[in-house]
This record gives sequence, C-alpha cells and structure tokens, in this order.
Amino acid sequence: MKKKLLIVLFLLPVLAGFAVHKDDPLPIYKNRNAPVKDRVEDLLSKMTLKEKIQQLQNKPAGKINEIESIFKGESWGCTHEMSMKAKDCAEMFEKLQDYMLNKTRLGIPLLTAAEGIEGVLQNESTIFPHALAQGSTFNPPLIQKMTEAAGEEAKVMGIHQILSPVFDLARELRWGRVEETYGEDPFLAAEIGLAFVKGYQKHNITCTPKHFLAHGSPSGGLNCANVSGGERELRSVYMYPFKRVIAETNPWSIMSCYSAYDGLAVSGSPYYMTDILRGELGFKGYVYSDWGSVERLMTFHHAAATREDAARMSLIAGVDLNVDSSYETLEQMVKDNKLDIIYVDQAVRRVLTTKFSLGLFDGPTAEPSKVAKVVRSAEKVALSKAVADESAILVKNDNNILPLNLSKYKSIAVVGPNSAQTIFGDYSWTYPDTKEGVSLLEGMKQVAGSKVEIRHAEGCDWWSRDKSRIQEAVSAVQASDIAIVAIGTRSTFLGRSPKNSTSGEGFDLSSLELPGVQEDLLKAIKATGKPMIVVFISGKPLAMPWVKENADGVLVQWYGGEKQGRTVADILTGAVNPSGKLNVSFPRSTGNTPCYYNHFITDREEPFDRPGTPDDPKGHYIFDKPDPLWNFGYGLSYSNFKYIDCKLNNTDFSVNDIIKAEVEVENTGTRDGKEVVQLYIRDKYSSVATPIQQLKGFKKELIKAGKKAKITIEVPVSELGLYNEKMKYVVEPGEFEIQIGSASDAIVFNKTITVN
Repeated sequence: MKKKLLIVLFLLPVLAGFAVHKDDPLPIYKNRNAPVKDRVEDLLSKMTLKEKIQQLQNKPAGKINEIESIFKGESWGCTHEMSMKAKDCAEMFEKLQDYMLNKTRLGIPLLTAAEGIEGVLQNESTIFPHALAQGSTFNPPLIQKMTEAAGEEAKVMGIHQILSPVFDLARELRWGRVEETYGEDPFLAAEIGLAFVKGYQKHNITCTPKHFLAHGSPSGGLNCANVSGGERELRSVYMYPFKRVIAETNPWSIMSCYSAYDGLAVSGSPYYMTDILRGELGFKGYVYSDWGSVERLMTFHHAAATREDAARMSLIAGVDLNVDSSYETLEQMVKDNKLDIIYVDQAVRRVLTTKFSLGLFDGPTAEPSKVAKVVRSAEKVALSKAVADESAILVKNDNNILPLNLSKYKSIAVVGPNSAQTIFGDYSWTYPDTKEGVSLLEGMKQVAGSKVEIRHAEGCDWWSRDKSRIQEAVSAVQASDIAIVAIGTRSTFLGRSPKNSTSGEGFDLSSLELPGVQEDLLKAIKATGKPMIVVFISGKPLAMPWVKENADGVLVQWYGGEKQGRTVADILTGAVNPSGKLNVSFPRSTGNTPCYYNHFITDREEPFDRPGTPDDPKGHYIFDKPDPLWNFGYGLSYSNFKYIDCKLNNTDFSVNDIIKAEVEVENTGTRDGKEVVQLYIRDKYSSVATPIQQLKGFKKELIKAGKKAKITIEVPVSELGLYNEKMKYVVEPGEFEIQIGSASDAIVFNKTITVN
C-alpha cells in the first residue's frame, strides 16, 4: 500500500502538467481557421533569428534515409529534388514533410519546388511539348488542360511550386533559351502563360513566372549578358506578361534573373524587385532567386565586393528566398548590426504567407499510392500528343505535295541528323539518348506499316563538319521515291550531361545558319532529283533561305514531347491537319536579326531606298531585304480558309469600352481544319513611337469542311495604350487601325476606329 501511494504521489505533478498542456489553446499559427496574416505574425513571433534565416534558404533534399542527416531537426524555406523516379520522390516528400511538421521545433513545412516547363522534371513524368511548341498552338485552353494534367502529377508527388512559366521573349535568336519562351510577342506570351498558370493553380500549386525582368535579349545573344533598353521598352514589352499574370492569377512566387537591365543588376535592385514588382505591379508573394543569382552580384556583376554584401544587397532589394548559400551570412550581419532585422522579417513574412496560403500546414502532402495511376497515364501521353499535333507549323507545301498519299510510294527515305531520335530540349528529365520518345523514323514506320519500305541513313550529325556519311543518305534517297529530311538543333537538360548541344541554356549561337554540314546534306539530296520534304525539329528558328527556295515542303516542329515523331508522321501522311502558327519569325540570315514583326515603322521601312540583291546591290541591306523569311503568325493547313466579312461593334470608343470584332471565315477545303484568326492594332499617330502592329487578340476555331464560322474577338480599349514621354500609361485619343487576318503579314481586313 505504501509503495502504491508513493507512485501516485510521484505521478501527480506529471499528470497535472499534462492536464495543463492539454488545455492550452492551440497556437494561432496552427489554427487553420485563423486568418493567414494572424497565423504568420503568430509564428514569426515565436521564431529565433536562426530559424528566420533558414526560411530564406533552399536546402536540397536527399533520399528518405538521409532526412535526419540533412535537416537535423531544422526547417528551411524550400527544397528540391531532380533525380528520383516519381514514386520515390512522392515517398520521400511525404516522409520529409511529416518530419518537418512533427520533428522540428515549430513544425514549419517546406515549399517543394520543381522545374515544370514541359511537364514535371521528375523521372517518369509525362513529357509534354516544350514552351516554344506550346506557344505555336495559339490555343490557351489546350495549354491549361496540359498543366491541369501536369499539376495532377505534381500534386501526388508532393510538389507545391513549379518553376515556370518563362516570360522572356524570343527577340534575340542567338540566345540558347529561345526554346523556353512562348515566342517573340508579349501578348501571346501573356495569354499562353496565363493558361499555364491557371492549370497548375487548379491543384493549389503556385507557378513561378520568370525571369524577372527582361532577361531574354542578352547582348550578343550570350546567356546572362546585359540587356540594353530603356524604361519604355521595359514596360511596353518585357513587363507586359508579368503585369498580366500578376493581376489575373496572383501567383505566390516570382523568380528573379541573372542579368542586368541597362547596367543595373536586377537581383540586387530595389527599383526592379520592389518599386516595380511590388509597387507598380502589385505582386504579393515571395521572390525566389534564380540559382546563384545572388552570389553573382559579387562574382559576375561585380556590384558587391563580398558574399555578405551580395546577400544584404539582394535581401534589401526584395529577393526573399535564395537558392545559393549567400544568405547563410545574414544571421551574423544582423547580430553585428550590419543588417536591420526588418528586412529579414519582411522576407520571412512573404515566405510564410505563401506556405499558409498553399495549405502546407493543414493538408496532405504527397500521395505515393496514387502515383502509378496518375503519373504518365495513357490519357496524359495522349494529351501530350494532342498539344504536339496543334503546335507543328506547315510553312511550305508546293503543289500540295503534303499530305503524302502512301499508296503512291513504294519506298520513302527518312534521313537527316534528327530523324532517328526524339529531341525534348532543356528541362526535360531524360538523358541525351531520349529513348522514352517516339522518333520521326519510328513514327513513319508506325504509319507506313508493311505498305511502304522505309530506308534510313542520318547522313551527318547535327553539329560537326563531318561529311563522310552524306553519300550514305544520298544512296538511300536514290533508292527511294521521296526523301524526308529531318534537320535542326539539339538540346538536353543542362543537369544531365548534354553533349554537343546547339540550343538550350548556356548554348548560344554566333551564327543562325544551320549548324554543321546540314545544308550540304540537303543540297546533295536535292541533286538526286527526288522530291524533298524538310522537317525542321528545333528549339529556335534558323536562317534557311535555301530550304525555303528548294524544298518541296517544309514542316516546323519545335520540340514536341514524347510523341514528337508520331505527330510529324501523322501530319506528313494526313492523319492530322496542321494548325500551328509561327510564334517567332524566321530570319533570312544572322545579320537579319532582330526580325520580330512588331517593330517600329522607322526600323524597316526607310522610304528612300529599296533592298538589294547579290545581283543588284542597293540600300538598306545592300544584298538582301530586312523582312523575315517566314513571319509571325504564319502557318498553312490542309484546309483552305476564306475570310468573308468583318464587323466591329462600333467605330467610336472611349477608354473603358470593349472592341468586338466578328469575323466570318469559311473553310472552302475538303477536310475539317482549325484556323487562328488574329487581330492586330496600330496606333496611326502617337506622341512616342509605337510598333507597326501589335497582336491584341486571337482565337483558334475548328471549322468543318464547306462550313462557315463567325468568330468573335474582344479587345479592351485600354489595351491600346502606350507609355508617354512622362512614362505614364495612357490611351491617347485618335485613330487606330484594326487589322485582322491569318498572319501578321496576311491581313485581310483593315478597319479604322476612333478613341475619344
């Protein structure tokens, strides 16, 4: 009895303590019903300086059995994983988030980030067409459907943040990352990018539009080089897609860039990262640094003398979470009174606000049990092909040689350096052999079956000066009825040992002519006298005037995902009717750049001289003309579309009105097809220079053979504005020309409106 009494007396204080703890109110930050702002402030008040600094840094994840050794009971701002299979990644993130919530002092979960430009960068995920191909679909609803599918994969893997879309513009074609853009036009980039973001947001995943700001037109085309330009170009061109996506989708993160604009390193600039991004554009989320962009303020831009200086400079500028290691210096700087704690708290608030807003404290993380059913399902692979089908652009079709009638051919030669391998481009999870995809050769064999003999020889590679194999391809063509020649560029994910890339991040070109001896191969095949179809598989346009003049047909396919070769084969043989349009203009030569369509009138229409030729030199370009080889918006179909009529809802508008154009189009062909009706505007007289035309509306519509369709495009009058001499955005009163047609250089209707 005495022994039992002693035990009871011993346990009383313990039980009492337990009772008090049990009755304690739930901390505000753990109450999912409390306002996000209150949860953030409550959690921030409980954090040590070290814990705050860790929330401003990225910590790479490892395997499940490495969680304790890597994180050591501490929570960080963000993590990433880019080498595991989807199932392994899901299991790891599930365990990691459980560890963060239950084995760290405050239970703060991690933001899990992944590249996602063409599907999630996680092994075995669905590989969708690259960004440039997404842009050439001119079909935002299809792209939203694509990212809804990719978002479903990301969700079951436990990924909360996708490091896309890219809002850089393809105005400098030597730049290697053209393939990551949606093309040369800010309006098209905004429309496709908005759809991209909305698809992921359906699964409560935040996208990270990048690279803020004006990163894609580096000097000489060299990645990360300074971008030259003024305030008006910054706002009118480079800022436009970011402005739209922030206003219309409220993303929770934005990525800063490596480069400088007009000599000012963007990732260290309060003007760009705070005054413009947060003040002018109203961004509410957190800024995620591009990898190494903070440290590069010291090593690259020489704007800072030390890592400490670079970290302080970037944090004060408005870069909240850093992916390199420079922010580890912040803690000591605060202790030494070299950095005001208010900047740390400000950044931590933004990171925590994102975590609470995404529900990371409250809901399930990864769902490994669903990976097998969800990731790379047959439906998603079919969707990848559907995007590719709408992205390919037919730019030449002499005498309607396409589609090929296989009953007329006994043998077809499929040759060229890009004929037997799928090219996915940078930021795809595969290795350089890309065995996961369908090549053109394989696609042609699939559609031809046993009816037509397929002969194959590469003839040359895509980069070297080796001509020794050209004759092998010539022999294959000579023995066949027709030649399909696949040429272009190659690029592979920078993180997976790319070799001999001619496109992609860090792989810039000094010349836009076809790399290696590809043109020699084409000329040798042309000399056989056999019909020649050129399939251009590439991450950017190249200068190909010889191809335009000599090929019987030309099909452009930006990197088209894992069914790329089958898409091309289906288009060549008529199972798919091409409907893509050029989202970036083709140059006539390297010196014929920039060649984007939305130039100022003074840049290409000098009234005194006419362009010359090699046989008749004149002014301007002495031996050539400055116009593109193929222009923005151009693309052929196997259908024929006749533009019948165009009606506007009015001719006089005020700034708050909506312009509505109703366009009647008839498919006069024999097969159903999709047409992209495009609306451009031109300010006839303006106080500052404005482009000769600007895309401000488009709609892709399926029109049945022999049928007519009325297509309505709406444009807010506010879209007709400019940044005036005082850098204020205004819609100036006066006359505007509304241009409607099938391409920027194929305008059918011109209407004049007046804005009062």
